[in-house]
Amino acid sequence: MPIAEHTWQQVDADIVAGSLAAKGAATGFVRSQLEQWKWLVTEKGEADFIPWFSRYTTQQWLTVKVAWYHLSHEEGGEPPADRLAAYIQEQYFDRVLAPVAREIDPTSLVGQGIQRYVRTLNGHLQPIPHRYGIPEDQFKRRLATIPAIKLAPPSAHDASLGEIVSLERIEHLPAYSALLHRIRDRGGEDRVGLSKTRVSPVARNVSEQVLNKLAISSGTSAASTLVGGITGSVISLGATVLGVIWHEAGREEIETALRETLNASIADMWQSLMDDPASGVAAGIYHIADHIENHLPPTFTTPVRLDSQPEETRLPEQSPPLRPPGIEGQADDGQDE
Repeated sequence: MPIAEHTWQQVDADIVAGSLAAKGAATGFVRSQLEQWKWLVTEKGEADFIPWFSRYTTQQWLTVKVAWYHLSHEEGGEPPADRLAAYIQEQYFDRVLAPVAREIDPTSLVGQGIQRYVRTLNGHLQPIPHRYGIPEDQFKRRLATIPAIKLAPPSAHDASLGEIVSLERIEHLPAYSALLHRIRDRGGEDRVGLSKTRVSPVARNVSEQVLNKLAISSGTSAASTLVGGITGSVISLGATVLGVIWHEAGREEIETALRETLNASIADMWQSLMDDPASGVAAGIYHIADHIENHLPPTFTTPVRLDSQPEETRLPEQSPPLRPPGIEGQADDGQDE
């Protein structure tokens, strides 16, 4: 049965409207999850990393490490600032990022966002054939002509809109895995550090803070004596007690300065994770939605209003993480591979 071109234009307009609605729902989901992640990271830093960093023994140990880095530095080798940042990154990862990732892992949000987008879009697409009296097979052929995942250079793992909505779980589609791999590769060099080895803005900024503090501190010379002087020399008990007293008197100042550094750095991490179109948590959503919306020609017809949210193809429910007051959103019901 031939379908009028005017009808296909209306169908295309409804597909675009469905994509826009699904994109809004999916990006809203990953945003709410990333807001929750940011809150958890801040709380974990307050409970663990800040007290660890501001302890007298930690400050002394960092002083010793900086002195050792300077003494053992060779021309052309890794600068002391980078070595200190790497050490702080390990501590920040173990004390903050890894525990929080057990509840919300930003790297998994890329896949969860794509899954949420595809399920919601599929809910918008299902009523379209009945709405315009189009046979199901013709509608499927139409969807098969619309690109959804398109990697450069052209890949055997590219997929059409028809392919991504035809499977019960998009995770089974090779193009989905290829898209996730490309997004993670793009974030490999300049992604904010969410691992032990890739230094985050937090570690970099805290390292600079430590070096600036030691540059005007008498502790540097003491540490230099410790690591470069007589083996087995011990700071006297009286000097240690006085050092602890002086340190505790200024500990609040140390924690305040660190808290400001952490808050600014975490905000930078959140911004990069949320807004980077190439490697952020919504990158997969935008990749698919942009290909669909840009492929369909502009039309002057008015698409059907999508006032209500269609039913999604639900995945098995999982227990959502605890949420702080005032943060809305719901846990995803599918996990990335």
